Amino acid sequence: MSDKLTHIDKNGNANMVDVGDKDIIKRTAEAVGKIYLSKETLKLIEENNIKKGDVISVARIAGIMGAKQTSNLIPLCHNINIEKVSLDFTLEEDGVLIKSYLRCSYKTGIEMEALTAVSIAALTIWDMCKAVDKNMRISDITLLSKTKEI
Repeated sequence: MSDKLTHIDKNGNANMVDVGDKDIIKRTAEAVGKIYLSKETLKLIEENNIKKGDVISVARIAGIMGAKQTSNLIPLCHNINIEKVSLDFTLEEDGVLIKSYLRCSYKTGIEMEALTAVSIAALTIWDMCKAVDKNMRISDITLLSKTKEI
């Protein structure tokens, strides 16, 4: 692992990495995170009885939209043409597990978009459930994998 910070220039200033000379290659990333919810809230989600609507469908759309906005949210991220975004939601005993998969063909990776998709999906679940669950917790957001193929 390199100990050089690529987003800092020689004078210590924030710097957007120059990817101009890099090759365009296929890249993927997967991320995961969890929102911990009460059993009562999970039941309401499962039965589609949250007053704001279908929590999982709205969170999926929000996660996709969030991925597409990553370069607007994180200052030094490149604007990437995303080819694929998918989000999977698993209702577990203590919350909802959220997993994202993203793919692009570009000069830099797509892991920030994968992490953003999970984060925005979790925040959307929070927003939709906040009236009925005061003890929610978002945790364990992490990158599972990133790949690149020439």
